[in-house]
Amino acid sequence: MRPLTIAASLALATAIAFVPSRAEDDAGTSPTTEATAAASAPMGDAEKGRMLTYTCQGCHGITGYKNAYPSYKVPKIGGQSEEYLANALREYQKGTRKHPTMEAQAQSFSDQDIADIATFLSSIK
Repeated sequence: MRPLTIAASLALATAIAFVPSRAEDDAGTSPTTEATAAASAPMGDAEKGRMLTYTCQGCHGITGYKNAYPSYKVPKIGGQSEEYLANALREYQKGTRKHPTMEAQAQSFSDQDIADIATFLSSIK
């Protein structure tokens, strides 16, 4: 086993050992899970997102633009919800949402980059 794999396995085993029990609240959801999800989601910075989206304008910023895939219309991304944009980029990253150009773009982004991009694009009216 490589040292990184061993270290990652040890970190995961240690983290699991310290996870509190999953006590359900009245709504049937786990407060621990909700708190963890909220704490782990990076906060977006619109100014950094503006800088990261300069390449997006090449397709998404040109009115009536059609790419090399004539059956695929380029969607409007300015003003979309932050959650929608972040989810779409993560799906392109994982390959569960298919488009070669978008997959390549999304794979270059960190989680913070995605949060920044989604924050900026959702602010455009």
